[in-house]
Amino acid sequence: MRASRILREVRSGKVASCVKLNLIDSRVVELCGLSGFSAVWMDNEHVPNDWLNLEHMIRAARLYDMDAIVRVAKGDYSDLIKPFEAGAQAIMVPHVESAAEAKKIVEMTRFHPSGKRPLDGGNVDGRFCQIPLLDYLDLANREQLVILQIESMEAVQNVHEIAAVPGFDCLLFGPGDFSHRIGLAGEIHSEVVAEARRAVEIAAKENNKFCMAVGYREDPQAMFARGYGIASLGADVVTLGDGFRRIVEDFDNSPPTLAAQVLYGSR
Repeated sequence: MRASRILREVRSGKVASCVKLNLIDSRVVELCGLSGFSAVWMDNEHVPNDWLNLEHMIRAARLYDMDAIVRVAKGDYSDLIKPFEAGAQAIMVPHVESAAEAKKIVEMTRFHPSGKRPLDGGNVDGRFCQIPLLDYLDLANREQLVILQIESMEAVQNVHEIAAVPGFDCLLFGPGDFSHRIGLAGEIHSEVVAEARRAVEIAAKENNKFCMAVGYREDPQAMFARGYGIASLGADVVTLGDGFRRIVEDFDNSPPTLAAQVLYGSR
């Protein structure tokens, strides 16, 4: 089984870079790989995608030694483990609000003795039964990441109990949904949002978990010292939208050339 690049970088004292994808074209994944990202974050919560296309996207990430993080839809165990079986290195579970829910997620996504994940080594992550079964179970428990999202006041109030649950790796504070749910939609840098972020950071560090940063960035060494292992640095649709807009604005605001003045100036 392929080892996690995120874990490799975190274990060496680095913060892994990540970009969020709303587009579902595997060629966008390849562009991210060519750009040098450590991981790509694919979204099955808000984005229309199917399992076969998701597997193609994950395969594109693996070509460039990028980890694929798949945010799953909240559902049954199949929604949680299929990204792993398709070769994803991490899943992200949204809107986790209690320790009981975190325990259930661990139970569904970890093999014995950590959990009760259903076993099928005949997929990408098990190399289609071409690696010894016990190696597959061990590597899956060690090299496949489970990320839990903290996105509400209730979740923040329970974050120390959530973080204490063994068997998952990372907490992600979601400033967008959190700010929306407390009536401050979009104000992701307000003090109340910053206080909630700090509570998540503290809970993670006290329980030997690391954090994934969204909507927050500073010097990578300072981020690592605060307990961050992954930094989401942007999104494909934002980057494309900003880039296209700049092209049009540059074109609209450029002065006419001498040739254009001669050809069209009298019309």
